[in-house]
Amino acid sequence: MPAAADTIKAHLSDTRRNPQDYDAIFTGDLGGVGKALTEELLRREGIDLAGRYEDCGLIIYRRGQDVHAGGSGCACSALVFGTRLMKALAEGRYRRVLLIATGALHSPTTWQQGESIPCIAHAVAVEQEARRRDADESGSGGGME
Repeated sequence: MPAAADTIKAHLSDTRRNPQDYDAIFTGDLGGVGKALTEELLRREGIDLAGRYEDCGLIIYRRGQDVHAGGSGCACSALVFGTRLMKALAEGRYRRVLLIATGALHSPTTWQQGESIPCIAHAVAVEQEARRRDADESGSGGGME
């Protein structure tokens, strides 16, 4: 969760964008607790994700499902992107999304030594290419970058 929040904050700062520049922002898989903590941490930094933020793990797993700590953040992100997000982009329901794949670098050695577990997050902004009038008239155009 801290890696996801830091990555979102850095991305927005680096690109001089804000959450409203995205149709949706997705992390995966932080689960309910991680999602709430990410929202809170970013809210303290003046970044409000309300109404734009979902977690891929919460999309895949049903409430009450016995998944313990959830699944792989990278796998959850890939599954949601390859199914739901690609379709929404292709259909024009989304113009721009931010996908933050998350992961914990688990090591039995660090855990047994009582060390913290390092985490990582990668942000990928995916945008629908604007359709050009001449391309639309010819029957082509509109791809993804």
